[in-house]
Amino acid sequence: MRGVEPETWAIVVAGGEGRRFGAPKQFALLGGRTVLEWSVAAARSVAAGVVVVVPRASVEDRLVVASADAVVEGGATRARSVRAGLAAVPASAQLVLVHDAARPLASPALFAAVVEAVHAGASGAIPGVSVADTVKRVAAGSVVETLDREQLVTVQTPQAFRASVLRAAHAGEPEATDDAALLELIGASVAVVAGEVTNVKLTRPADLALLESYIAGDVRFPGSQR
Repeated sequence: MRGVEPETWAIVVAGGEGRRFGAPKQFALLGGRTVLEWSVAAARSVAAGVVVVVPRASVEDRLVVASADAVVEGGATRARSVRAGLAAVPASAQLVLVHDAARPLASPALFAAVVEAVHAGASGAIPGVSVADTVKRVAAGSVVETLDREQLVTVQTPQAFRASVLRAAHAGEPEATDDAALLELIGASVAVVAGEVTNVKLTRPADLALLESYIAGDVRFPGSQR
């Protein structure tokens, strides 16, 4: 494991309003600290600097400011929020990670794995978890086809990228649900590393209880680092 490298920076995206959660979920308490604090701490395991992207009302929040090297206001979409964070990353950075604050239990080992995959030659690297259920494509209420789940993964963050490639992928301000999709659009290589079952995305209040159980050790799965 390489540890912290001076040319590596991380963007932690925490700009959402938490409509499905009922409040800004990035500031919910989890194991005695905020969800955002968990994510920033994990990013610091590999990154020399962390940019946090938050809603306008939180840009000057003292706890947010204290946790990050730079705090910027997010945009109307996830891609715009990432671009706002990317603008605050020093030009000297060679590798940039993008992580959703709503995945507070992503382990330092997972951060290290995506970084290693980029150092090994990929333009980008993402964590993926195998699909256990049968997946069907549906149109107008009817099944069109059954997909081969052996070729499918569900994708997580953190995602790691060569900084120059990530900037090129965001040129022209395209939209996508994650940054790896933008690399796909420009034909850049994206490696997949093993994701973590415990790297749950906090979406609804019930998810918080599940994350608390992981921290407490009441529920453990392969890949859990806590």
